[in-house]
Amino acid sequence: MKKDWPCAPVSLQNVSPNAMWMARLLRMSRRDVLLTGMGAAVTYGIASGVAGAADAPSAPAQGADPVAAQFMAVSRLLTDRPTLDLRIGNALYAGIVQSDAGRQAQISALHDLMSKEQFSSATAFAAAAEKADPALKDVIHDILTGWYRGVADGKVVVYRSALMFDITKDAVYPKTYATGGPFYWTTQPPEVDRPTGHPALSPSKFVVEPT
Repeated sequence: MKKDWPCAPVSLQNVSPNAMWMARLLRMSRRDVLLTGMGAAVTYGIASGVAGAADAPSAPAQGADPVAAQFMAVSRLLTDRPTLDLRIGNALYAGIVQSDAGRQAQISALHDLMSKEQFSSATAFAAAAEKADPALKDVIHDILTGWYRGVADGKVVVYRSALMFDITKDAVYPKTYATGGPFYWTTQPPEVDRPTGHPALSPSKFVVEPT
């Protein structure tokens, strides 16, 4: 038989903090376990409710400008793009409407024209709009200037995400941006075909802007 050696009492001064912490965990009462489980269940239920609310479609905000939605629809047709950034669109719309009190009515007129006919391209739509009302050419300029240059009401709304950089991103990067590799500017840029189409709108006054 093995001899039982007497165990000396353990002094707390010789016990490491980790050992004391583990001892407290092992002495956790049944009440503590139940409370912990109930707290986790409540937390999970709240999180599930929040996730479900986030997944559910949100109702439109009261007092929202209905012309803003028309502006996005007209913009998608004029830019020949199925989707556009809604946040940028709202900022551009606010600037365009602020620049001229008659822009809202003109945007609605463009939307009405778009809804009545099925246009195959932005060119056909812009030409038909100017033919219906020559004043609509100005609001078309404002919309395209906003999306492609990122400017509305003479103020820069967006820079890097302006569409003018998107159509040239395979060859030209925005100023202050260098997304290519080292010495990318020393390589020959890709060839670009010369445009063969014709302007959709009549000529406008050329304005030289400061750089």
